[in-house]
Amino acid sequence: MLPNAPHVFRKPFLLAALATATLLAWTPPTQARVTRIIVDMKVSPAFGGASFGTAGQYETLAGRVFGELDPNDPHNTIINDINLAPRNANGKVEYIATFFMVKPIDMSKSSHLMWQDVPNRGGRLTLAVASRNDGDIGLSSGWQGDNSGDTGQDANAGSLMPIVQNGNDYAVVPIPKNPDGSSITGVVMGRIMNVGGVNSQQIIEHSNPIPYKPTTLDTTQSTLESHDHETIDGTVSGVTRIASSDWAWARCSATNPFPGTPDPTQLCVRGGFLPDKLYQVVFPSKDPYILAVGTAAFRDAASFFKYSTQDDFGTANPVANQIAWIVTRGSSQSGTFVRQLIHFGFTQDEANRKVYDGAWPIVAARRIGLNFRFAKPDLVMKLYEAGSEGPLWWSAWPDVARGLPTGGILDRCTVSNTCPKIVEHFGAAEVWGQKLTSGWVGTSADADIPLPRNVRRYYFASSPHGGGGGGFSVTPGSLPACSSTNYGTGTFPANPMPQTETVNAIRFHFRNWLMNGTPPPPSRYPTLAGQNLVPPTQAAMGFPNIPAILASSNPNAPFLDVGSQSIRFVQAMLQYNWGPALNYSENIGFHSFEPPIVTQVLPQVVPRVDADGNEIGGVPVTLLQAPLGTYLGWNITSAGFHRGQVCNYTGGWIPFARTLAQRLAAGDPRSSLEERYGTHAGYVAAVTVAADNAMAQGFLLQADHDALIAAAAASNVLQ
Repeated sequence: MLPNAPHVFRKPFLLAALATATLLAWTPPTQARVTRIIVDMKVSPAFGGASFGTAGQYETLAGRVFGELDPNDPHNTIINDINLAPRNANGKVEYIATFFMVKPIDMSKSSHLMWQDVPNRGGRLTLAVASRNDGDIGLSSGWQGDNSGDTGQDANAGSLMPIVQNGNDYAVVPIPKNPDGSSITGVVMGRIMNVGGVNSQQIIEHSNPIPYKPTTLDTTQSTLESHDHETIDGTVSGVTRIASSDWAWARCSATNPFPGTPDPTQLCVRGGFLPDKLYQVVFPSKDPYILAVGTAAFRDAASFFKYSTQDDFGTANPVANQIAWIVTRGSSQSGTFVRQLIHFGFTQDEANRKVYDGAWPIVAARRIGLNFRFAKPDLVMKLYEAGSEGPLWWSAWPDVARGLPTGGILDRCTVSNTCPKIVEHFGAAEVWGQKLTSGWVGTSADADIPLPRNVRRYYFASSPHGGGGGGFSVTPGSLPACSSTNYGTGTFPANPMPQTETVNAIRFHFRNWLMNGTPPPPSRYPTLAGQNLVPPTQAAMGFPNIPAILASSNPNAPFLDVGSQSIRFVQAMLQYNWGPALNYSENIGFHSFEPPIVTQVLPQVVPRVDADGNEIGGVPVTLLQAPLGTYLGWNITSAGFHRGQVCNYTGGWIPFARTLAQRLAAGDPRSSLEERYGTHAGYVAAVTVAADNAMAQGFLLQADHDALIAAAAASNVLQ
């Protein structure tokens, strides 16, 4: 049984950690670093004056850090094009990054642990109530330089220009130039799907407009084509090249018809866009951002708050000598940033100090693609999207299938002795959307890659991306939207499988691991050795013929095969060729052409399932141990260009029949609720057993255990 009381610290260890931070607080004047901080807004007390645990009242500080990098320092030379960045009078490369800090007013009452959270696409994060109750400090720290709305030139000039207070966190990073001062150019691709009508369209990369513009509005210098169909393994059909005279870089509508008003951010097509098609444009662009400077800014902000007492202008560090541990944490896109930060060695600052004590990449199976020219870090690994290049695993491991050198994400921090303790957790959506298992078994998919001692891995079987809404209900919710703009809508109701309660327990253990050295529960995830990772076939998975899935199939799509009345799963990890100017182990350089060439489809494995179609081999989750249906890490796109294929990052739920008679009438092979549990009280008893089991294994806190049982008792199951 796990207590819910605030953490009890080992005072000698804490004092030693703070003493070390104090000794390292002074930074040599010649060292590239954060040179200035500005607090633009302070709220004290914050949160309506509420008091939290023994830490008391909190305050918030919103501001900016200004910093500089030595482009020749080995800690920074990994940054693509930093040698071409503008430099200040000191020969350094400058940046600006926003931050939002949440801290106890009286820092002597804090836990001295800081969570440096990675904003997802700029979204500013605050510290959760549970962490405030523990006395922790929160830091939402800007890193993404292509969504600031700034050209980057102000940062190069060292300007103290105001950052728009839009509630987001981002970085202002430089733009490289050729040695003669001219603009760097390259080729960029954008894709538009499932739109129709005469209105012009922006190019959206997942959820944000593409940050790059064409160098010319002359459409003969670009190409636009429509696609009728694309498969998950990269087969494209029905390609139609649109004549340069039939489209324009312009804003148009029914009242402002083709060719419209010139606009480099919009595409206008003569006669309008046709629905259920994908439009792909390739165009020349210029002035790419040096996006990995934002990663260095993220590192430097953490280092400043951990080690420095004041900036170069005498402004005090608001948490000086009070930070003993820093954990960087990010979810989804932000989690892939954490993995890339570690891979590129940004766990060590320019003074050779260890920056991060812990790292928590959440539902993030790949490494973010941002360290090459014209990178688009908002992308999520749909067709032609970067992110799976190079090692996806922690330990050094051969990459024979792709012909790449042996390597691992921890290679650089191992050499510098700055690797943090790492917790990672995933759900089933990452298997189907991010090709998760390649990071577990390699690109040959033939052996379990050993986990290093400093890593814990927890898998949430049958869980959607980031977890579902939880609860115990037999009433299906609405159909979910696929997790990309205009991608489509799922066929099955949203998957409610939660992660929240288990994550609460993992967070408890992670803090104890960092602060007391108490090991967390052993890793839990499917393996080849355990025979719970299998090829993506219905027979190997053991997936039942559920009538709802068979009825939803599309004979023209590769995901389901209706002709045989058997489910055919397609899972594909693609290897791309962007030309010789890209280092495929590091994902550094530039793309010589777009779209890339699909050179091969790599083998994949997926979790085995039980007789209900629920996955085997993950952490114990109460709803999965007392199921109300089949919980899917995937869904099927109901209409549009991707009809019948995996609904991007979205899970589904297919409830059990209530009675034996109902399931027999439907031809459902899965036992009904009454067959399983008998009565409502029987279901509550099953939830109680499942909750007891999860808590006994360390994956549920007492308060959450009690709340889950109470929720089951109040539910509509068999009522």
